[in-house]
Amino acid sequence: MPHIPVLLAESLEALTVRRVSVVVDCTLGLGGHAVEIQKRLGKKGLLVGMDLDLANLESARGALKGGRVFLKHSNFAALPSVLAEAGVAKADAVFADLGVSSPHLDVPSRGFSFRRDGPLDMRLDDTRGETAAELLDRITESELAAALRDLGDEEDADAIAALIVKRRPIRTTTQLMHIVCAARDFTVDRARGAKLHPATRTFQVLRMLVNRELPNLARLLRVLPECLAPGGRAVIISFHSGEDRLVKRAFKEGPYSDWSREPVRPSEEECRRNPRARSAKLRYAIKNI
Repeated sequence: MPHIPVLLAESLEALTVRRVSVVVDCTLGLGGHAVEIQKRLGKKGLLVGMDLDLANLESARGALKGGRVFLKHSNFAALPSVLAEAGVAKADAVFADLGVSSPHLDVPSRGFSFRRDGPLDMRLDDTRGETAAELLDRITESELAAALRDLGDEEDADAIAALIVKRRPIRTTTQLMHIVCAARDFTVDRARGAKLHPATRTFQVLRMLVNRELPNLARLLRVLPECLAPGGRAVIISFHSGEDRLVKRAFKEGPYSDWSREPVRPSEEECRRNPRARSAKLRYAIKNI
C-alpha cells in the first residue's frame, strides 16, 4: 500500500513551523511529513532531513523541490554532528516518526514482513550491519526469550526462543513465521485468521534488535535538548509502548517548559484510511526559554 504520513495535521500543529525556521526531520522516509513542513518554511527556512535508508533518502530528495534543504544518510542518534555539518547551531523544531515506512513492509527483499517471503534481513540501513538471520545465528536462547518478553510482551517467549534455536539457521521470513506459528501451536491457516498474527510480536522484536531502535532513541532523547533553540519544539511519534515510555520520561525530566502529558492519537477516520496508524502516539515538548 502507498505510504501515508501518520498524524500529519497533528504533527504540523505541534511543530508550529515558522518561516525562516530550522526544522529537522530525523526520519525523512519518503518525505510525507517533510514536504508539508517545507511548504511552511518558505524559501529562507532550512529543512534538515535524515534517514537510515538510502533509497528513502533519494525518494524524498525528489519530492523536496525548492527551498533550502540539507539531507544526510545517518541515524538520528548522530543529530548533533549532522546539525554541525549543516552549519546549524540550534534547531527550532525536531521531528521524528519512529515507524517503518511502507516500502520496508511491502518489499519482500527487505525481509520485514511475514506476509511476503524474502530473505530475513530487517535492516533499515541495508548497506551495513547485521541482518536478522545473522542475529538469530548467534543470540542465545535465554537472550532471545528475554527480548521477546521485555520488548514484545510475548507470553510464549520461552517456547518461541527454544524452537528458533533448535531449528536455526533460519534464512527467510516464511521459515521464521512457520517456526513461530509451530511454537505457539497455530497452523498457518489459523494464524491468517487471527486478530493479531502469532508472529507479529516476534518480527517486531527482531526488527528492534537488528536496528538497535531503543538504544538509538535513548541517545536521540539525551542529545535533543542541546540541539534545540530556546523555545524550540520536539515532536515524536512512537508505535511501541517501550518507545513511548522513553519519550514520556525524557520530556518529563528534561529542560522543557511544557510537554504532552497525554499522547495525541489518530482519529477513527485516520485509522480507517490507514490501518498502520492505529498504534501511533504523538508527544511534544517545548524547550525552556
